[in-house]
Amino acid sequence: MRSSRWQAQGNVYLVAESSPLAAEDVLANVGDADGILEILSSGEDAVSIRIWNPDGSQAEMSGNGTRIAARWLAERTGAEQVTVRVGPRKVVARMLADGLVEQDLGDVTVGAREEVAGILLTPVDVGNPHAVVEGDPAELPRIGPLLETNLRFPNRTNVQVARRTGEHEIEARVWERGAGETGSSGSSAVAVAAAFGMSPATVRFPGGELLVRFESGRAFLTGPAERAAG
Repeated sequence: MRSSRWQAQGNVYLVAESSPLAAEDVLANVGDADGILEILSSGEDAVSIRIWNPDGSQAEMSGNGTRIAARWLAERTGAEQVTVRVGPRKVVARMLADGLVEQDLGDVTVGAREEVAGILLTPVDVGNPHAVVEGDPAELPRIGPLLETNLRFPNRTNVQVARRTGEHEIEARVWERGAGETGSSGSSAVAVAAAFGMSPATVRFPGGELLVRFESGRAFLTGPAERAAG
């Protein structure tokens, strides 16, 4: 499998230019990465990808993954704006002068707060499912696996445990479906900010911070993406 290694605030993906991939290819090649971005097609300013989790399952969306794919193409073609397609969803990414990438992730749906397995959470749809828990992020190793596979979420869910640390600041840790805890997550940053009703928001993960804002119900996510060693 021909691939390059990329990271976005501690979230590591392999970008695979060999297609098609199967689950067994992912299991054999993912190593210690948080997933594989399979390039299905690409042009001057557009790329279509499939997102694989380390366990061989597929994800509907990844904020960090789409940002990496956009930067990957921009480095090859010099495009200042890249459209990334993941299944039916389209993400428009703009390269910024300071090396960051701003993405329009589209509409976000925030559900009513509910209790699952004795835990209060807010379900959020960012093109993929999230369960946001307000609390001490140190509780993630206990809460993450408990909610990920709960019957409330038949297709499993991403889990975030987060707390406000300032008027526009949130501290969070994330348990990604099919991957376990990761250093950061773009769609999780959006989910957390949406659940907290905060815009703009700086969401700080162990891997680094991501910036989120909302305009007319659409989520905009800004953060870095770069080649990683290894």
